[in-house]
Amino acid sequence: MLIDHNYEPIAAGSYDWENQLENGIWTYSLDEIWKGLQSSYGQLVDVVSAEYETTLTTIGAIGFSAMMHGYLAFDQDDELLVPFRTWRNAITTEAEAKLSKAFHYTIPQRWSIAHLYQAILNKETHLKDLSYFTTLAGYIHWQLTGQKVLGVGDASGMFPIDRQTKGYDVQKIAIFDQLAQAEGFMQSLETLLPEIRLAGEVAGTLTEKGAKLLDLSGNLSAGIPVCPPEGDAGTGMVATNSVGLRTGNVSAGTSAFAMIVLDKELVNIHPEIDQVTTPDGSPVAMVHTNNCSSEINAWVKIFKEFSESLGVTIDTQQIYETLFLKALQGDGDCGGLLSYGYHSGENITKMEQGRPLFVRQPDSKFDLANFMRMHLSSAFGAMRLGMEILKSEQVTIDRLVAHGGIFKTPKVAQTILASAMEAPVTVMETAGEGGAWGIALLAAYLQAAEAMTLEEFLAKDVFSTSEGLTIEPTEEDLSGYERFIELYEKGLPIEASAIVSMEEGVREC
Repeated sequence: MLIDHNYEPIAAGSYDWENQLENGIWTYSLDEIWKGLQSSYGQLVDVVSAEYETTLTTIGAIGFSAMMHGYLAFDQDDELLVPFRTWRNAITTEAEAKLSKAFHYTIPQRWSIAHLYQAILNKETHLKDLSYFTTLAGYIHWQLTGQKVLGVGDASGMFPIDRQTKGYDVQKIAIFDQLAQAEGFMQSLETLLPEIRLAGEVAGTLTEKGAKLLDLSGNLSAGIPVCPPEGDAGTGMVATNSVGLRTGNVSAGTSAFAMIVLDKELVNIHPEIDQVTTPDGSPVAMVHTNNCSSEINAWVKIFKEFSESLGVTIDTQQIYETLFLKALQGDGDCGGLLSYGYHSGENITKMEQGRPLFVRQPDSKFDLANFMRMHLSSAFGAMRLGMEILKSEQVTIDRLVAHGGIFKTPKVAQTILASAMEAPVTVMETAGEGGAWGIALLAAYLQAAEAMTLEEFLAKDVFSTSEGLTIEPTEEDLSGYERFIELYEKGLPIEASAIVSMEEGVREC
């Protein structure tokens, strides 16, 4: 995404991709990563050429954002040692338990350090050659700038951050080294992690090699300043003006997460709650769910295939809008229908694998409106259970903003989310812009960082005239969603049984 001096998007490019399950591992190939990035940038260049009759050769500043967590491991020759293990994997149960206990700090399965420690526990042979590991955004940034660095928000999903120094927690590094050495892994963790940069700090410049790698036309110049790479959580906070204390945002896509900037420490350690940071290092409680819109997307494809089978061509976005608007006609409790859109394991509900599932009783009110409302309600189901934990910690939220593609159809997902969160939810006009816009704003902040904080920059320069629609949940919607979530919790054993039964069925075949 390209923005102008008013921070408004003026050109964009996109590429659709999904996690691939290969040999039991959720992954992306490096070839697919570069194909997607180059295709997206190429589309952006074409828009600039068509709309403004100019060739894009330089940019004020650039930033890269991607999914958080995961495991990209390289040797001293910068060769990838094992296929990229994304956040979606739930294969680090033992590491999660041992690290969380040793640190007295929640280390979720998807965190990079959990992947590394699990590999150590598994005695994986690639570890003898390990020289560096990072996240997807860190990898892209490294290849285009030569700098092995990471924004503090993304880094906080690799390893715990010291809230005073805003660097890695050195005491926990020492604990990890002791644990690793006991397993025969003698390298110091400190030598393997990317260096941390805060929002507003220059994190390198685009190299000649990087410019050619990004822009296949060869027109892009080297030397462009690049901001610290960030994860999708951090850019979501920026894109919703939610970096100040007691502000919160919900980012919803393939996965979903609620981010609440804390004004006090959590009293207890909760396995379901991540503790990460904003891009400028403020503490954040994160309720992360591995699954959100994937099952909705799958059903939209079915409806599109059906219409095409009838010889009718309907734009995909129109199908989404039609089905979403129908959901508002459904009952608050979804007519007794129940689904789990689990394409992968889900930490909050303790599911190690995913089995997308739809179930109903014979007398449930099965119609299209309830069917779609059920899928939207279920998309936020695990998040609702996580938010109940934060309520028990008396976490205060002054403002909650939502963004992501699921909110493009006005009012629909927003209405259901407000019921799930039991709080007013605001969606801005920029709700569909997401992480690409957020990282563009962080790149623009490079020029303003000396004069103001990130919170001031967003409030005064970017969002001062921004308008948004706020929806408060009605009593009817609240009570309806309460009935749905009760059924959702009671039905979790069905999902657990499906994981076991379908896995056994595959083995027998």
